[in-house]
Amino acid sequence: MKHVFVFDPEAFYNQQWKMDLILDTIQQFFRKQAKPDISIKTSRYRRNAMLIIQEEVEKAKPGDIVRIYAIGGEGILFDCLNAITHFPNTQLASVPYVGSSDFIKVFGAANQEAFRDMPTLIQSKALPTDVIKWGDYYALNSCCVGINAVIFKKPTSKNTGPRQRQARVIARSRFSLLLIYIITLFNRQVANQKYHITIDDTDYSGHYSLIHAANGPYHNGRMTGASGAAPNDGLMDIALIKSSHPLWTLLAMRMYSRGKRPGNCIFVRAKKMTIESDSQMWIQFDNEYIQDTKVSLDLVNQAVQIVAAKDSSYPSIQTLSERVSS
Repeated sequence: MKHVFVFDPEAFYNQQWKMDLILDTIQQFFRKQAKPDISIKTSRYRRNAMLIIQEEVEKAKPGDIVRIYAIGGEGILFDCLNAITHFPNTQLASVPYVGSSDFIKVFGAANQEAFRDMPTLIQSKALPTDVIKWGDYYALNSCCVGINAVIFKKPTSKNTGPRQRQARVIARSRFSLLLIYIITLFNRQVANQKYHITIDDTDYSGHYSLIHAANGPYHNGRMTGASGAAPNDGLMDIALIKSSHPLWTLLAMRMYSRGKRPGNCIFVRAKKMTIESDSQMWIQFDNEYIQDTKVSLDLVNQAVQIVAAKDSSYPSIQTLSERVSS
């Protein structure tokens, strides 16, 4: 097996010592291995990791498995995921060092630190995992359209990097987020937007505040009403929250972000969905923020191999549902 460690230096701003410690741990582990095949790389800009991985896969021995370690935040994970989907015999390990990863939360709170423990991760197995496909891009966790995508969108200035964007999110208090929610709820163009929606050939067109297609149960750090979304069941868990009075929409959004389904939520499990609107939609595709008037999503079953720390397995829908009530 070839091991490729891809670092996002933005995740270690003013913490070079932490990056050095990880590098030392990797080197210490492989010193004890016979003829290890490893590469340590740094992604210098968006999508740079995709070029790095292509080069590393091409240099691998025929038939070898290439395991990629995405070390940093959600951005580097997205880039690495979208690289490995183009190559056979590849695996992907998420190593979150900026906050936490929405996707790996599916493995439970007790296993989160194991994804930062290099020796454990290196020796763990990978699981066949579904992904959501949109055009040429793939998402591991979810696609969100509407209110949440607007509220959590990141600045797009060329002078604003991941570190600055992260600082902006951290600086937001609960009160400021609530205030942003309220302002957005009164924005009829967002909270009451009309969508033309087809889910597995069935029409669900209407006015919605939030559309959420989930491959995992967590979104923006919290368990959602799609609490049973499993990344290996071959289906997206789709929630459509209908538009209503701003106060009721606020309550519905709070309920949904706590793992419950409000009364004005349509819930469907499906393999494909198309969303169109006459005006621009705000779309959050994992941690990418995009504006478009159409998005077509397809669930690709067992498209990638994701490393599960401590040889964990994906929980059952029943187990995920029990987390909501605990």
